[in-house]
Amino acid sequence: MTQQELEKAIQEVWALFKETDKKIAEVSKTVAALTGKWGRFVEGLIAPGTISMFKERGIEVEKVYQRVRAHKDGKKIEIDILAINKEYAVLIEAKSTLGIEDVNEHIERLKAFKRFFPEYSDRKVIGAVAGGEEGADKFAYHQGLFVIGQTGETVKILNDKTFKPKIW
Repeated sequence: MTQQELEKAIQEVWALFKETDKKIAEVSKTVAALTGKWGRFVEGLIAPGTISMFKERGIEVEKVYQRVRAHKDGKKIEIDILAINKEYAVLIEAKSTLGIEDVNEHIERLKAFKRFFPEYSDRKVIGAVAGGEEGADKFAYHQGLFVIGQTGETVKILNDKTFKPKIW
């Protein structure tokens, strides 16, 4: 192979790499869009049943908000579903696929909630997760979170009736 043929082959390989990078970027963008839509879909399934789910657990939710955001000191917080009454603030993380890392991030959100929302500083802050993978749901339960899952055509809290949530 001559030097000229080698240089041409290298240019062709680089052109293929560039094309592959473009395709990977397109696929990544499509997957991210789909994942976000599925996450919103899961939120849409859970939000309407929030009042009745927590009423069954003795928590009379008065207001339910979706995608609540706050910014403070250059940091931000986003809550998928926030349910409020005079005693409790319930923060629900809803994912199409919820992993252990998502549960840990939600626990950090629960810890930071009152700093971002001082108007609720008198509330007991509790958490819930939905969309858990095998293992993430058990991990969440052991961390003191309610676990919400699908049962038939509805969603409900899967924790046993004796479960006591951790209060932040």
